[in-house]
Amino acid sequence: MKKLAAALLSCIALACAAQTPATAPPVAARAWILVDALSGRTLGAHAADDRFEPASLAKLMTAYVVFTALRDGKLAADQPVVPSARAAKAAGSRMFLEAGKPAAVRDLLRGLIVVSGNDAAIALAEAVAGSEPAFVELMNRQAARLGLRDTHFANASGAPAPGQHASARDLAKLALALIDDFPDRYALFAQKELTYNGIRQANRNRLLWSDDAVDGLKTGQTEAAGYCLAASAKRGERRLVAVLLGEPSDDLRASDGQKLLNFGFQAYETRRVYAKGKPVAQPEIYKGTRSHVALGFRRDVWLTLPRGNFEGIQAVLDLREPLVAPLAAGEKAGIMKLMRDGVPLAEFPVVALEDVPVAGFLSRGWDTLRLMVHSAP
Repeated sequence: MKKLAAALLSCIALACAAQTPATAPPVAARAWILVDALSGRTLGAHAADDRFEPASLAKLMTAYVVFTALRDGKLAADQPVVPSARAAKAAGSRMFLEAGKPAAVRDLLRGLIVVSGNDAAIALAEAVAGSEPAFVELMNRQAARLGLRDTHFANASGAPAPGQHASARDLAKLALALIDDFPDRYALFAQKELTYNGIRQANRNRLLWSDDAVDGLKTGQTEAAGYCLAASAKRGERRLVAVLLGEPSDDLRASDGQKLLNFGFQAYETRRVYAKGKPVAQPEIYKGTRSHVALGFRRDVWLTLPRGNFEGIQAVLDLREPLVAPLAAGEKAGIMKLMRDGVPLAEFPVVALEDVPVAGFLSRGWDTLRLMVHSAP
């Protein structure tokens, strides 16, 4: 995964043992998680790896698979889709498709995301994969690729079904992947209402009205799942994602989601500590066409800490020594450790910023002698 979603998965650790984490406000959800998108740090969580029925938050993966099909040219936004009778008769929330009456993919996506249409979910599944069961296979394949270990889908709509489950942590990862992998599609999640077939419906994500910083993502609700929410907000450079599962009411879903987002922005700060591609060291390298190699980071490195905790941080570079060619750009060459008072805060992989091919025979021979001296006791 890349960019925002990659930050959640690729940072080696954010131990943050040198400071006391801020305490999140109490919420009524059975499970929840709050994540800073830039650094990938979890700012608070409860039962985040437990498996629950996802309700319509499953449609986040439905959207991800459809966006992938659009990106790969297997589907077009203006392509007409003829809803099947099965799609048009879907129970639960609907955009009110009519069997046999074509609808454009872009309209079906609005129906899926804005008003959580189960009919839109089935129609899109059939358009992408020929049938809903075949589409569900694609959903679970993407879940495995994204590392969603506690998630399994049984349908495209999130309707109750045996074996369908997800964790709050997995749904946060999925939300981040949507934001990062499909920025050109993400604005759909901020749309507040949809009028289709003469029927006007509002987005059930009430935070879109109460907080201008909130720009997505999705709500869900069934009797077994309770009221669920995946919400994202951006203030300045920072973006937070909150997932709440099993809230007892719509009111608490909205108020608890707002509480978590406010807590994350107010209690923590995120700073860029290293810039992508900027050298942080140029150590010696042996047997290469260069005598030194520039080391740095493949992406911007962000660190999230409780407010007021950025003073006194020290950086320690732990190199994989000795460095010997060939060394490819992007290849790991060490670890940058951020410390305070000798206690680790975070670790990030340091990579080569340039290729260093193997040198000629004479240079390699000379460096072999130098390496012998280097490794001598």
